[in-house]
Amino acid sequence: MDRVNKKKMDPNNGDWAVEASGLVKMFGNNRAVDGVDLKVRTGSIYGVLGPNGAGKTTTIRMLATLLRPDAGSARIFGHDVVKESQIVRQLIGVTGQYASVDESLSATENLIIFSRLLGLGRAEARRKAADLLEEFGLTEAAKRPLKNFSGGMRRRLDLAASLIAQPPLIFLDEPTTGLDPRTRAQMWDTIRRLVKTGSTVLLTTQYLDEADQLADRIAVIDHGIVVAEGTVNELKASVGTSSLHLRVSNAEDIQDARRIIEQVLKVQASLSSEAGKLTAPMANADLVTDLLIALRSTGIRLDEVSVQKPTLDEVFLTITGHGVKEDASVESDVSNKAEVARV
Repeated sequence: MDRVNKKKMDPNNGDWAVEASGLVKMFGNNRAVDGVDLKVRTGSIYGVLGPNGAGKTTTIRMLATLLRPDAGSARIFGHDVVKESQIVRQLIGVTGQYASVDESLSATENLIIFSRLLGLGRAEARRKAADLLEEFGLTEAAKRPLKNFSGGMRRRLDLAASLIAQPPLIFLDEPTTGLDPRTRAQMWDTIRRLVKTGSTVLLTTQYLDEADQLADRIAVIDHGIVVAEGTVNELKASVGTSSLHLRVSNAEDIQDARRIIEQVLKVQASLSSEAGKLTAPMANADLVTDLLIALRSTGIRLDEVSVQKPTLDEVFLTITGHGVKEDASVESDVSNKAEVARV
């Protein structure tokens, strides 16, 4: 790897790890990315949420200097991804959707080779490999052939390899695709630890719960366009208020309960498909106490009371008109054949 001026590589030159403006990428007649704007604050987890084919991976590849934008610009810690690609590459780590490790080698051998390629000496490469294997819970499998690894173990090893150089910015492109729930939760914990130790993470995902659990801010992308951006709570608030859910003990009281809800909350309540359950928008949380008192005073007993915010699924459906899993396309196939950026 070419050596560059350390002062130029200083990532602490502002509040923004990523600044992208009007990014466009064409594959033939397909406009895979159509004017994407992103700003990722240093020290945060930023989620890019969208279905397959939305343009998430293509956006990541442009930011990571793997594809040259057809229009627009992007800067990583203030460095232009096209004009200063060599500097940018030393500030980032990239983990794709599929493990890039060599199955014919052990975990230790894979990490040592990656370390050596990054310029570490033999002894330092071995120490780095051992440290990363311990961090990702792979020490006991260090010498095992990768063909015997589970999918989750391979994903953890791939992430470990991307952290050898301890980059200040890490791109994670759908890092938990295909993992079981337990391994996904372990990966989430690892991602949170990375940020606590000083890294910034840009995460693409099609899993709504993953974005909800991890991201400080989220960009919702669909058909190559950012259609919404904000914190999880801001996005949920944009599609409506929280809702009050009540389950009446005696099904015969359901109509009386509905009438009282509408009188006290001054909203229209709806019957759920579940027996004895009512749902109403909760525009004023202060009135809920009055409602419970009114129901008790009339002898209506409740088995359950809960308040639910809009889900990210509802956000995505409202904003795009379809679910996050419904719009599969050929972005990955097209981008795999794409022109790699010239540097």
